[in-house]
Amino acid sequence: MPTEPLRDSLTALLHSWRQGSSTAFGTLIDQVYGQLRAIAAQRLCRSGGFATLSPTELIHQALLGVMASPPELENRVHFFATMSLAVRSLLVDHARARAAGKRGGGMIRVTLSAELEERGEVGRTVALLAIEEALVQLERLDARCGRILHLTCFAGLSREEIAGLLGISVPTVDRDLRFGRAWLKKVLTR
Repeated sequence: MPTEPLRDSLTALLHSWRQGSSTAFGTLIDQVYGQLRAIAAQRLCRSGGFATLSPTELIHQALLGVMASPPELENRVHFFATMSLAVRSLLVDHARARAAGKRGGGMIRVTLSAELEERGEVGRTVALLAIEEALVQLERLDARCGRILHLTCFAGLSREEIAGLLGISVPTVDRDLRFGRAWLKKVLTR
C-alpha cells in the first residue's frame, strides 16, 4: 500500500491533470506504472492465457484510452478502479474479436464446467465472454452490486476501499458481494 504522502501526491496530480497541467499525467504515470502493469499482468493471468497482448501493451492501450478523455478522477482508488475497468474492457474486446474470428461471430452459449476448461484457449475465451455478459446483466439489474463485484474481482480493491469510493458501508459491500456472487453463479451455470 502506498504511504499517505504518495496517496496525497497522486490525488494532487490527478486534480492537476484534470485542470490541464501538461506535466501532471506523466508524473502520475511514473509513480504508478509498476502498479498498473501488475494489474494488467494479473488480468492477463486470470484470462486464462488466451490474450496475445503483453501486460505492457495492455496497460499502454488502457492509458491511451484514458488520456483521450480525462475522466473526473477523485482520488487514487478511483484512478485504479477506472484503469481496471479500461483493462477489463480491452480484454473483453480482444476476446470478442478472437472468438468472432474463430467462430464466425455470433453469440455463444456456454456453461462453466470442467468440460469448458478442457477446451483450451477457445473455452477460456468463451468463459471470459460469458462472465463479461453476466456482469453486464448484473449491472443492469443492480448497478451498485455489479460495480462492487467488478471492483473486487477485477480491480482488486479491498472492501474498505470500495466502501470509501462508493460512499457506502462495508456491511453493504459485503451484502452486495454475497448477492452478486450468488447471482453470477446461478446465471453462469444455466
